[in-house]
Amino acid sequence: METQNATGDPVTHDLPGVDVQSESEAQRRARFERDAMEYVDQLYSAAMRMTRNPQDAEDLVQEAYTKAYSSFHQYKPGTNLKAWLYRILTNTYINLYRKRQRQPQQSTMDTLEDWQMAQAAEHTSTGLRSAETEALDRLPDSDVKEALQSIPEEFRLAVYFADVEGFAYREIAEILDIPIGTVMSRLHRGRKLLRELLTDYARERGMDVEKAARRSAAKKTKTTPNTAPAGQEADQ
Repeated sequence: METQNATGDPVTHDLPGVDVQSESEAQRRARFERDAMEYVDQLYSAAMRMTRNPQDAEDLVQEAYTKAYSSFHQYKPGTNLKAWLYRILTNTYINLYRKRQRQPQQSTMDTLEDWQMAQAAEHTSTGLRSAETEALDRLPDSDVKEALQSIPEEFRLAVYFADVEGFAYREIAEILDIPIGTVMSRLHRGRKLLRELLTDYARERGMDVEKAARRSAAKKTKTTPNTAPAGQEADQ
């Protein structure tokens, strides 16, 4: 089964008593309901980010759980169940929507919490906060949500799984079924696009992002201690 540590990260535990080859249908159903169904709300949030429509999201989650249950005998107890479910959800989305060339309806529902949007917005292309990024903190969450939705799907999913769901590169690679290098590339590009869009929104609101960034950088420089050896000046 899977629990969480103090930071909220998933921790897997071996279940030596589970024999997936010999368990009965009733035992498997009970194990699925106990272990897999606790992630239904998280999968629905992810489905909303993919489909952008409540009804489509519900249909997607229902289909994903149906497939997950039928394949639950292939899941190895003690491994990352959350990532396994997210991979099924993502593959189901690709099959149901992208292959049909279906365009889900846009939704105005704000399904991400404010702290989640701040978590996604605070990353630059390097994954670290910068003076420019700090200057964008004044933007309302609605702008951040709009910017995230404007990013192409392949980049949006990478940013969502990394910066909102908190998955590691390896887990995102498993979910999206792509190499880790591709995950890093998409995440780098997605964060960069998000930052550029937020900068444009800030300018539209009359914010001088560059000026604010320079002020923030100057303040940091003033508070940085001089650690150069005696008799030498610090490098400029």
